[in-house]
Amino acid sequence: MLVNFRAGFRCLLLSVCLTWASAVNAETLQVGEDAPLFQLTAYDGSEMRLIDRQKKGWTVLYFYPKAGTPGCTTQACAFRDAINAIRSQNAEVFGISTDDLADLKAFHEEHKLSFSLLSDPDAKVTELYGVKIPVLNMAKRWTFIIDPALVIRQIDDDVDPALDAGRVAKSLKRLQAAQ
Repeated sequence: MLVNFRAGFRCLLLSVCLTWASAVNAETLQVGEDAPLFQLTAYDGSEMRLIDRQKKGWTVLYFYPKAGTPGCTTQACAFRDAINAIRSQNAEVFGISTDDLADLKAFHEEHKLSFSLLSDPDAKVTELYGVKIPVLNMAKRWTFIIDPALVIRQIDDDVDPALDAGRVAKSLKRLQAAQ
């Protein structure tokens, strides 16, 4: 009984914090600014450096709170299902969370994801992008679209996990047509 109460209390606390955090005005990045450079370790142990994406196509960074939770699973699977439409527009997707590598690897394998998940365990990149939830070592659910010059072209801070991938695919078409 006590275990169920604790689990329920944690879920309630997480829900309240996620709702509250989306209302907090952090110092956020703006469209048209250079994307902050970073290097993170991927679920498979490889290193991803944003600078290596320069002139190699568009980059989609989606930040999410916790691998394996319902919303994060919905979002990851939607990106998996839309990856061909996104890649056909010369774009690559990277999911970023504060989860450790073991959790990311298990999440990636369980859902047969076809894009890279990056671990930011100390939340430095999450903070750099202005998406860290205050008090918690978790990211808000935000998506950034970055052009081949590594300039931020779109920021979505009101992400619906089920619709994000489709919106990204449509936005890539619109953004590329405008250039």
